Amino acid sequence: MCKVLITTVPFGDKDRSPLDKLEENKISYLINPLGKKLTEDELCTLVGDCEIIVAGTEPITDKVMSMAKKLKMISRVGIGLDSVDLLAAEKRGIAVSYTPDAPAPAVAELTIGLMYSLLRHTHESNIQLHHGTWHRFFGKRLVNCTIGIIGMGRIGMMTCKHLKALGVSKILCNDVDEKPIKGVEYVGKDEIYKKSDIISLHVPLTAQTKNMITKVEIDSMKRDVYLINTARGGIINEADLSNALEDCKIAGAAIDVFENEPYNGDLTNYDTCILTSHMGSMSIDCRTKMEIEATDEAVRFILGGLQDGAVPEEEYEVQREGL
Repeated sequence: MCKVLITTVPFGDKDRSPLDKLEENKISYLINPLGKKLTEDELCTLVGDCEIIVAGTEPITDKVMSMAKKLKMISRVGIGLDSVDLLAAEKRGIAVSYTPDAPAPAVAELTIGLMYSLLRHTHESNIQLHHGTWHRFFGKRLVNCTIGIIGMGRIGMMTCKHLKALGVSKILCNDVDEKPIKGVEYVGKDEIYKKSDIISLHVPLTAQTKNMITKVEIDSMKRDVYLINTARGGIINEADLSNALEDCKIAGAAIDVFENEPYNGDLTNYDTCILTSHMGSMSIDCRTKMEIEATDEAVRFILGGLQDGAVPEEEYEVQREGL
């Protein structure tokens, strides 16, 4: 019997096949009994007997691993690795895998949906009409906008492809790795800040990207710009964004990810800011694929197989560089 702790929730709600896979292989498991994102201390109380963590975005720190004496593997449901101390895992010989491809279609689609909602003020109209106010907002069409994409990994690339298919002709991109895409112009971040009507962030959270967007960057943007973050909390300084919305320095924002989740901070004060509960990957098909892939990794590990989604060395290097 090998005990698997499933910390991410929900899990198996829309498709039981990952749980069936564990049961078929007679692998015992426990699904997060608190039913919410765990804190470091809460996780410490649960990891004592587990050999594998099927993880969400809760902090799997050196402290957590020190309490998990039997831990051999972390199988991350999703792509972001900022919540996992890879170097502490490496030091202890704990394998780490992830599911980098599965979330991309859902996150990219949500990003496009947020662009439309911001440009046409559908979220504001909904709020006003629920309060008895009939107001017809003027908006912009997406095809007439300059879109800035910072980060051209899986999700940034897919977002660009959607934009091109929708007829957007002016797409400015920034990434350390400039993958050639027809109809896309690579520029510096400063140019994106100055020229874009919409800026969408698709970078991982690292020492280099934390607080990448602060008052300084916001002050260089157009006053009618919209800012979107479906990547990771902490990339935008939330206090500076709140102040910018208060002072009408930007037209609005859409934020799906936060430094502390669940979120209940000052951004809730602004109707011009769409807030969603870290649900970029929460389409039924993508979430199910993530859960199945992460579970398959855990089962392969238990059965002595090779990992399909083993975290590559460059992800460890990113954390080393942040020290």
